[in-house]
Amino acid sequence: MARGELPDYPWDLMAPYRERAAAHPGGVIDLSIGSPVDPTPDLVRAALVNATDAHAYPQTTGTGELRQAIVDWFARRRGVTGLTAANVLPTVGSKELVALLPFLLGLGEGDVVVHPRAAYPSYEMGAVLVGARAMASDDPSEWPAATKLVWLNSPGNPDGRVLSIDELRAARERALELGAVIVGDECYAELGWEGEWAETPVPSLLDPRVTDGNRHNTLVAYSLSKQSNMAGYRTAFVAGCSTVIGRLTTVRKHAGLMLAQPLQAAMLAALRDDEHVAVQKQRYRARRAVLKPALEAAGLRIDHSEAGLYLWASEGRDAWDSIGRLADLGIVGGPGHFYGVHHPEHVRLSLTASDEHIATAAERLRASVTA
Repeated sequence: MARGELPDYPWDLMAPYRERAAAHPGGVIDLSIGSPVDPTPDLVRAALVNATDAHAYPQTTGTGELRQAIVDWFARRRGVTGLTAANVLPTVGSKELVALLPFLLGLGEGDVVVHPRAAYPSYEMGAVLVGARAMASDDPSEWPAATKLVWLNSPGNPDGRVLSIDELRAARERALELGAVIVGDECYAELGWEGEWAETPVPSLLDPRVTDGNRHNTLVAYSLSKQSNMAGYRTAFVAGCSTVIGRLTTVRKHAGLMLAQPLQAAMLAALRDDEHVAVQKQRYRARRAVLKPALEAAGLRIDHSEAGLYLWASEGRDAWDSIGRLADLGIVGGPGHFYGVHHPEHVRLSLTASDEHIATAAERLRASVTA
């Protein structure tokens, strides 16, 4: 695909299914998009209000206080120690980082950007925007010599898959062998549900057990959108190799990419408080406990989904047929076709709906079996 030539926006294909769902007499329940519905914590909102006298330009690197809070958060929540202010950088949400990283790294025609087989489409779009080639692969042995950027996503969107320490090490070793930058998109890391991840933190690509203390060409991206209900704030950050962070900082300074000062204050408040994160996780845990067995009772198999914000489900037929079945129940989901060509029989269902809507969706799913 030529540089600048973009495909149609895939979600536009959902219009007729949304109309079918909206025709349900009980109303539509949208489980297609992972947009938080719960309130932003009061402490975050208060910090934003108190920082609205923002007459001066903010720093691209963020305040020293914010950078230190990011460093402290990595040590406290992710088991990643030894970071300094030179290893972290706030970003305007994580999607802009995902889409712009190939540009920020200077990639172009002939370069390869590797991303997971079940993947958030912005990884591929980042490659398209600079004329590079995107490759969907979970097997490091497949990655070609032209690979310049590797995206990992753990827990995964859409499939909720968690990569183990051994899998992270193998991917990183191959990326370094190729001279590529490797990035772990870990935006759902606080949301572990099953198996060992019910009690053990999801491992980070920057974990010392992965890096042995060497962060060369290794980055992690994280967002406060999900853990703190701050999607509308566009607050995220990237951390890792100081050399790569330095390059990103320089390009972002030239491009004027900076997080607004009041948002930095809100971000600081969120990073310093763990209690609201635990409260939000419990909300999602309760919703998952209602929706997952209802989907299974309705004949859908749940694959992976051991962590993250979604249930990755299949009833063994084309995803569009499943989306149609859900729409007739007044439920909107996301077809696996939107997340690559490898999962045409899966649908993604989000936990970001109110308790009432999740309960109603579960009732409709169970009733559909006996109707």
